[in-house]
Amino acid sequence: MTPHRIDSAYAWVRLVFALALMTIGNGAMYIVVVVLPAVQAEFAISRAGASLPYTLMMAGFALGGLFMGRLADRHGVFVPLLVGAAALGAGFILAARAGGIGSFALAHGLLLGFLGCGSLFGPLIADTSLWFERRRGIAVAVCASGNYLAGAVWPPIVQHFVESAGWRDTYFGIGAFTAIAVAALALAMRERPPALAACAAGAAVAPAARRPFDLSPRLAQALLCIAGLACCVAMSMPQVHIVAWCGDLGYGPARGAQMLSVMLAFGIVSRLVSGWICDHIGGLRTLLLGSALQGLALLLFLPYEGIAWLFAVSALFGLFQGGIVPSYAIIVREHFAPGEAGARLGAILMMTLLGMALGGSMSGLIFDLTGSYRAAFVNGVAWSLLNFTIALVLLRRAGGSVLALAGTRGRVAG
Repeated sequence: MTPHRIDSAYAWVRLVFALALMTIGNGAMYIVVVVLPAVQAEFAISRAGASLPYTLMMAGFALGGLFMGRLADRHGVFVPLLVGAAALGAGFILAARAGGIGSFALAHGLLLGFLGCGSLFGPLIADTSLWFERRRGIAVAVCASGNYLAGAVWPPIVQHFVESAGWRDTYFGIGAFTAIAVAALALAMRERPPALAACAAGAAVAPAARRPFDLSPRLAQALLCIAGLACCVAMSMPQVHIVAWCGDLGYGPARGAQMLSVMLAFGIVSRLVSGWICDHIGGLRTLLLGSALQGLALLLFLPYEGIAWLFAVSALFGLFQGGIVPSYAIIVREHFAPGEAGARLGAILMMTLLGMALGGSMSGLIFDLTGSYRAAFVNGVAWSLLNFTIALVLLRRAGGSVLALAGTRGRVAG
């Protein structure tokens, strides 16, 4: 069979399958939040103890993306997808049979996080970036939106079955469904991208990929990892603490949950719009723009605490920040060798997830020390400024101008 080309109709069909895989496979991080009260009650543990599975799963998710990205670089995304299908099915089913919080948390950390979600998120985004040239930004954005769609689709479904059948039967059913669905959808992803096929055949790497931003690849990678950590430390402040803050202000947690929903909904819009922007100005300028706007939105949380104002700023924050993380996939594809996309993007995404974890706990600590979230928002602005600075330095080293928004973007040959 003749291999398909970049930007072909096949690439767009493949993107639809990638979106479905992302939506189904990344539901685990939202499902565990829904069952948390039922698990806490059954195991008679503290809220902190009941939160352990989520913590371990996110840590496993972060580390798994790094290793699975390398696996995808060597063998294509089909192999990690099969690993993910088996791990998600086994993880949910074993968690359903857990006799205590220890085995329940281990199933989430190792199977649902490291081998499950870690096999899908980074590898699918990297694979998508390799199938598109002209519309790479919007394609990556569509794929990455599956993570937010999972947050919109899974919780109400899970809550319904938890109430009607209990969390154990719900987990068992989800395990069977995800294993079958992910494995079936993975069959459509067996063909390797032309760029990876060329690398496997020994094609030469473009000179620019040997020294991205006129830096050693290791240093360039390190700067992007720091940038990923910084942007998500800033990003986590509203996402993790908006519900608690609304409770402190007297509006109640329900209002905070509504604000979070608004934030995530506008995040989907942001990812799609930012993808379109990426196609016109490139990954670095999109990151720079998103970083500046995210810092501005964090500052807007400070002046007022009225309910209407908070809803409006929450919407703006979602609209400004949703496209930041996908822009790293574009940057990696534009400035590094295509055969390294999975591993390099996996490392950056690992740091973004660790940034979310660090930022959430850091903001809580600042609140405990000051009795207010104001200092936590200022801390978020500082981290956003660090991200902005790194993006600006890399753009200047790449020979780009901040004002040349419609300039030609650098691309790695192959």
